[in-house]
Amino acid sequence: MTVISRLPGATEEEWDWQLRGACRSADARLFFHPPGERGQAHEDRDRAAKEVCAHCPVRERCLGHALETRERYGIWGGRTEEERRRLLHPRRRNRNRGR
Repeated sequence: MTVISRLPGATEEEWDWQLRGACRSADARLFFHPPGERGQAHEDRDRAAKEVCAHCPVRERCLGHALETRERYGIWGGRTEEERRRLLHPRRRNRNRGR
C-alpha cells in the first residue's frame, strides 16, 4: 500500500512530468506483471518495458517518484520492484564496509 503522506502535493508542477513519459503511448500492462507470471514471459515483459524506459525523457524523474513514494509494483524509471528495493535498502554488509 502506498503511504500517501509521502506523495507530493497535488500541484500540476509536481505531476506534469508524467505527460512526457515514453510509456504514455504503450500499453500499461507492459509495466505491471499479471498474477502468477513467471520465467521467460516475466523476463520478456520486463525487458520490453525497460526498453521503453531507456528512451524516456523523464526516466530519472519517474524513478525518483517511485523511490520517494515507495511504489511497490511495476517498472518505474526502468527499474523493477526488486531493483528499486535494493536501491532503497542496500545490503547491510555494504553499509558496514567502511568500518
